[in-house]
Amino acid sequence: MNPQGAHALPFTVGDDTGSGDIDSRGQTVLAHKVIEKIASQVASDESLAGGSSGGFLGIGTHADLSARPKASVELSGNIATLSVEVGMLYPVPLRQATEALRQRIGARVTELTGLEVRQVDIKVSWLTSDRGDGRGRRRLL
Repeated sequence: MNPQGAHALPFTVGDDTGSGDIDSRGQTVLAHKVIEKIASQVASDESLAGGSSGGFLGIGTHADLSARPKASVELSGNIATLSVEVGMLYPVPLRQATEALRQRIGARVTELTGLEVRQVDIKVSWLTSDRGDGRGRRRLL
């Protein structure tokens, strides 16, 4: 029996022909948190997406493009539905940016875990024009 919050993927141990008997097979178990961290790391690898950092219980948090976004997963067998909350650098074409992020997250999570990602919901919770390096400020003439 799997621990609560874990998802088992079939993994064959022994010969690579797949003809081994059922007793020689094992399982790889992935906790929900592992899948969530993979999704959030893929989102943070994008240059336009970030998360929130600092604070305690959501109080005092601030926009941080270098922080990992928040992700959650719902599993139904081998099918995953992901929700990712990100912040983005402004100005950015939101439809194109979120669609590219959605495709990237779905493809990488499928590639790394073997799960079929059916849906990736993206919630843009904040926008910032500050890159953190001073280049986000506009100079008035």
